[in-house]
Amino acid sequence: MNTLPAYSGARISGCWALRADGSGGGEGSLDRLLPAVNTAVSPRKRTTSQCKSEPPLLRTSKRTIYTAGRPPWYNEHGTQSKEAFVIGLCGGSASGKTTVARKIIEALDVPWVVLLSMDSFYKVLSDEQQLLAASNDYNFDHPDAFDFSLLSHTLRKLKQGKSVKIPVYDFTTHGRQKEWKTVYGASVIIFEGIMAFADKELLKLLDMKIFVDTDSDIRLVRRLRRDITERGRDIEGVIKQYNKFVKPAFEQYIEPTMRLADIVVPRGGGNMVAIDLIVQHVHSQLEERELSVRAALASAHQAQPLPQTLSVLENTPQVRGMHTIIRNKDTSRDEFIFYSKRLMRLLIERALSFLPSQVRIVQTPQGQDYEGRTFHGKRITGVSILRAGETMEPALRAVCKDVRIGKILIQTNQDTGEPELHYLRLPKDISEDHVILMDCTVSTGAAAMMAVRVLLDHDVQEDKILLVSLLMAEMGVHSVAYAFPQVKIITTAVDKKVNDLFHIIPGIGNFGDRYFGTDAPPDWSDEDMDEPSY
Repeated sequence: MNTLPAYSGARISGCWALRADGSGGGEGSLDRLLPAVNTAVSPRKRTTSQCKSEPPLLRTSKRTIYTAGRPPWYNEHGTQSKEAFVIGLCGGSASGKTTVARKIIEALDVPWVVLLSMDSFYKVLSDEQQLLAASNDYNFDHPDAFDFSLLSHTLRKLKQGKSVKIPVYDFTTHGRQKEWKTVYGASVIIFEGIMAFADKELLKLLDMKIFVDTDSDIRLVRRLRRDITERGRDIEGVIKQYNKFVKPAFEQYIEPTMRLADIVVPRGGGNMVAIDLIVQHVHSQLEERELSVRAALASAHQAQPLPQTLSVLENTPQVRGMHTIIRNKDTSRDEFIFYSKRLMRLLIERALSFLPSQVRIVQTPQGQDYEGRTFHGKRITGVSILRAGETMEPALRAVCKDVRIGKILIQTNQDTGEPELHYLRLPKDISEDHVILMDCTVSTGAAAMMAVRVLLDHDVQEDKILLVSLLMAEMGVHSVAYAFPQVKIITTAVDKKVNDLFHIIPGIGNFGDRYFGTDAPPDWSDEDMDEPSY
């Protein structure tokens, strides 16, 4: 973290205006605005992922933001203990709010930041309103033009860590596109819009309120350029709309909300002093939100009986024999893969027996009725925790025709020891499905807990999640069952211990490396996940 000098500010309408030139205003220092930051704090540690997929993340012209993994946003109980930090950016039309937001994001350089624009939440226009909009006679700068109910609901869910769907507004047709954008996983939310401070419910959700103050002539020039080049408007229409709606709305609804701001930023995106100080404050807030989950898991649930939600495959001579082969350090890779696949098939079949079913009567070729069973649910979806969990997908596909598959990439940060979410791709409408969550080994349960939390954040019902794993440690079983008591856990074996390096003892080794033929680093953990192999 860069250490910034203290700059003075001048008080304006009950808030602080940050001067780009650092000149003082005589009413105190920014210590009254921002909490003290420990300048001795070491730089933030991060991991990187080589995943080439494209999750729904904001990108800038310089680089892709948020490629670092998302650390735990929940505690050992599986519940979110700290909500996302929400920054509200308000200002007149074309004042530079989006530019300020993007520069804050670039300067923050932290994973999993979401930019939420108020422009996405214009109301759907009626036919009469469409005609008015086509002739530049509809007031898009009035509070009634926005769907504040949907906006508040969306921002609240996003702050709570939930997955949300955001409408995509087309300024050319003045309507919403058919496809909505899914956004998930925010440590920081930057919410910007001309009416960002106009609704009481929205204000309650904002942790930091910033007003971007730009000269009206500059805003008009920017609006002309934007509406003509990007939105297909003509110059006369833009000026007509500005004089009739935009300027009066700013004076009546937007400018008065400046008094609600914690910070006023003159000159928008060019004011790097203001942006640097904002970033410094956000970093201090994020440090207060840091959680340590794996350490808590390692010290919990000692000597507890195994939970009733656990189902272990019967230890038949065949199952015991296959474990003997795959646990043997001298087993060849071909043998390891062959017998692992056999165990996976048995494990998946066992897991399917826990899905709900109902009676179904069918007629045999002999004309006789047969009372059987059939799956009682909408769909079955498999979700693999990359990369080792991906090896279980063929077994699931072999017994579930046309099953949908999702993927979650979780890696252990070698500096902090915490799991980090790097990537996810889940099927649409997964909230309605029974989900089989697949991972080959579970030691502390930290990665499995993160994956379950992701599913819950996407509104999958807890009692519809089945965690399947070839081998688990008792610690991992307890961690998952304690945090998510309705999740069914199915495995072929449970080992007693986890050592100081989080290796299962006696264990199976690094499953992914043995299966794919790659070499494990000296400090590997059973739950370390490499980049996906596809």
